[in-house]
Amino acid sequence: MDEKEALRVGAAVRRQRRSLGLTLAAVATRSGLSVPFLSQIENERARPSARSLDRVAEALETTTARLRAAADSARAVEVVRAGEGDGARRVVRGRHQLSALEFTGELDLGREFQHRNDEVMYVAQGAAEVEAEGQAYRLEQGDTLFLSGGVRHRWRATVPGTRLLVVAVAEHIDATFDPRR
Repeated sequence: MDEKEALRVGAAVRRQRRSLGLTLAAVATRSGLSVPFLSQIENERARPSARSLDRVAEALETTTARLRAAADSARAVEVVRAGEGDGARRVVRGRHQLSALEFTGELDLGREFQHRNDEVMYVAQGAAEVEAEGQAYRLEQGDTLFLSGGVRHRWRATVPGTRLLVVAVAEHIDATFDPRR
């Protein structure tokens, strides 16, 4: 395993551990490895041997091959060309930690949204009005609005040709703060 792969395996280990709702201490008990060593693996400060990675995979109810595959999937590089999609298009495809959508035109989706994770709205062109927590915000070209997870909001473009970029922590990611992790 080369150094770059080891680093990505650390992120895969962390994702799998969190998806199971396990603490580092629980994984340490299951694997027979120390909490500090597991922390170093997850934080990309240690390279696990093949045997150690086998023990971690078993403790995480997966296989070394699956952890490596998850590491490989973390190496995504993809171009989404302008003009793909009409009105709304994904600018990040697939199942990643970030979700990004670009909305173009005079959209008024007419509904309220509430996402579990944080998001940022950026007006690339035109203008939009966002109502969040009972307050209206007028956004012009170049403006950004941050919404923490759980904030109810709705928005509409107010100028023809508006382009709004919405970037959020993906819904399948639990980005809420948990001091036990």
